[in-house]
Amino acid sequence: MPANWVYWSPLCAAGLHIFEEFVFPGGFMDWYRKTRPTIQASITPRFLVVVNVLLIILCYDVAAMAGRPFGTMLWFLVAALLFANGIWHLVATIRTRSYSPGLVTGLALYVPMAIYGAVQLIRSGQISIGRALPAAAIGASYQLWSNLLHRRRARQARS
Repeated sequence: MPANWVYWSPLCAAGLHIFEEFVFPGGFMDWYRKTRPTIQASITPRFLVVVNVLLIILCYDVAAMAGRPFGTMLWFLVAALLFANGIWHLVATIRTRSYSPGLVTGLALYVPMAIYGAVQLIRSGQISIGRALPAAAIGASYQLWSNLLHRRRARQARS
């Protein structure tokens, strides 16, 4: 059975990622608005606070349900969401040719945590691949519906 820290790793990684985006070096909101002018009206301090508070709560829930079947499925959902976010920061950095605040923790923490944790949880028998894949697919879809939500919010702000 994987160590309990596997379940706490999303919370720790997300906390460090949010620190990188908004404190040191910070500047994520300004960078995001500058590089995505079509949705910049949607990128507000309130929106970013709400999304990140909800992420921290979700990550805490993963840790609180460590080892329970639903907790393991939730771990896969959250780990895939974080993995996709790390890849999003990489793609955004390449496309804009500018550092995306969150890139370092996205690649150094989110991506390896998701891979290592997935291997550990599947090998230990805490979850089957058949149950892990749908949870991971739902989590990875976050970037898609986040972009759709931003477009909708930006259209509404312009109206």
